Amino acid sequence: MELYVTEISKYVIALCAVLYTMFSYLVFIYRGEKRRQPLYAIQIFFLFATQFSLFIQIFARTGSKRYFALCMIQMVAILLTTSLFKMVYPDGNRLIINNMCFLLMVGMIVLTRISYGRGIRQFLIASVSIILAFVIPELLFRMEFLERAGWFFAGLGLMLLVVLFLYGQVANGSRINFSIFGITFMPSELGKLIFVFFASSVLSMKNDFKTVALASAVAAAHVIILVLLKDLGSALIYFVVYLCIVLVATNNPFYFAGGLLLGSFASVFAYNIFPHIRTRVNAFLDPWTSIETGGYQISQSLFAISGGGAFGLGLYSGTPTSIPYVEADFIFSAIAEELGIIFASCIALVCLSTFIMILLEAYKIRNDFGRLMCVGFGVTYIFQVFLTIGGNSKFIPLTGVTLPLVSYGGTSVVVTIIMLSLIEGECLVRSDERYQDYLRKKRGEAVGKKE
Repeated sequence: MELYVTEISKYVIALCAVLYTMFSYLVFIYRGEKRRQPLYAIQIFFLFATQFSLFIQIFARTGSKRYFALCMIQMVAILLTTSLFKMVYPDGNRLIINNMCFLLMVGMIVLTRISYGRGIRQFLIASVSIILAFVIPELLFRMEFLERAGWFFAGLGLMLLVVLFLYGQVANGSRINFSIFGITFMPSELGKLIFVFFASSVLSMKNDFKTVALASAVAAAHVIILVLLKDLGSALIYFVVYLCIVLVATNNPFYFAGGLLLGSFASVFAYNIFPHIRTRVNAFLDPWTSIETGGYQISQSLFAISGGGAFGLGLYSGTPTSIPYVEADFIFSAIAEELGIIFASCIALVCLSTFIMILLEAYKIRNDFGRLMCVGFGVTYIFQVFLTIGGNSKFIPLTGVTLPLVSYGGTSVVVTIIMLSLIEGECLVRSDERYQDYLRKKRGEAVGKKE
């Protein structure tokens, strides 16, 4: 009986994930949120169907009743999140919230399979972060001074990285962690938010050559410190995000092309100077000759992805723990092995639909700071997804970054949820801009009637 349930559930899980993903793109047919409501409702149905099917597979494999209680708690949490968001912020974008809940759900289930304790911890951190996220959009809407605090954010971001450079803890060869009162977090994750605030604020006020040059020097200082910290993934994210913000702010492709050219020279220089970068590049080029050392992770990742096939081996049927740090850096490989390439592809497509929706929201915002901030956060999100999935599948060298909302990591989850809630805050700004236009139009009509 257990075998039948497991086999049938594999196809049900894949089907539900495909249908959820399909509706993540069907919503783009309609422009307004009101017309998208029926599609959102169907999307939520398939979210819960996917979650229930995953837990059914876990029950069949483990027979443990504790997973039933966990399933119910997570379902209630997701239902409250989606329902309360609709009530509190009716002008917000529901696709971003639905996709956030879907990715969190998948991440918590896969992490629970790998380590029950870590899955519970991830759920608790995500729950607290979501509570905080309900407040952030309203705060952003009212805190207009953030638009003028660009250089303050520049100093704050550099100070954060310098403190990490001097007092940070080494983990997996990189100085990326910092502990205070027994709580460990990654300042570079928080630094992403601060960095986007800095670039968006400075370039929204002025975008002449002098300002761009000065801002670029400050951005380069961020990247150099991250390279010295051996945090290659974060350095790449900061660099690409800044180039995209400059391109949108100035509408000058020469800045972007020049940045890419300088970045290429810097990459070659870093490859020749830093041994850890050479190790990752060599493992990318030929992991099989160093399969017992530098190429071990990527080779095990490729074995996992190819071994899962289209529909996966089923939860608890694979060996994801054979990949070192699978819960953080290689969660995509674990998903592909046990849930299948179809399901893993759906995860990538859901992330892409989130990014497209963020860019559409940015396009609708007239405020320069808000538009640049949404672009910065959107590129931060999708480029991190690209680095993770690309590194897991040997498309690019490994960078050691997490898959947002899915991988294990408290700081990453908190920062990503805050980032998405800040984007929702800009949806309030967009709504207010439309309301102000309506008031101005009404006043103009009233004046016209009096005359």
